[in-house]
Amino acid sequence: MHVPQGFGVVTPYIFVDDADRYVAFLVSALGGVEVGRSTMPDGRIANCQVRFGSTTVMVSEASEQFPASKAAFYLYVENADAAMARAVTGGAEAIMDVADMPYEDRQGGVRDPAGNIWWISQRLTDRPYF
Repeated sequence: MHVPQGFGVVTPYIFVDDADRYVAFLVSALGGVEVGRSTMPDGRIANCQVRFGSTTVMVSEASEQFPASKAAFYLYVENADAAMARAVTGGAEAIMDVADMPYEDRQGGVRDPAGNIWWISQRLTDRPYF
């Protein structure tokens, strides 16, 4: 089996309204890097790949055939407090303040402009969860 570099065996694929604006949010507010884009004849995003570290998510403009859907994502960052501040400044709604969790992550939560939840987490130890 071949899985392209930067993709996982399971790769999130997010359908949203106003995909251009959503990709800009992922880049500016959550620190993603756009690595590829294809567009439809009308200019809307058919597929856009945004990389977060070693993980890629794909984004597409929602349509009648593929309506916008909501999901939750767990995003590891170097500094949860700084990442949360950046996300909120970039247009996300804070839904859980950053705090130290009993499973040794420092974590907060935001809802993005498309209604998805992002758990922004900084691992405080190199031990596994279990």
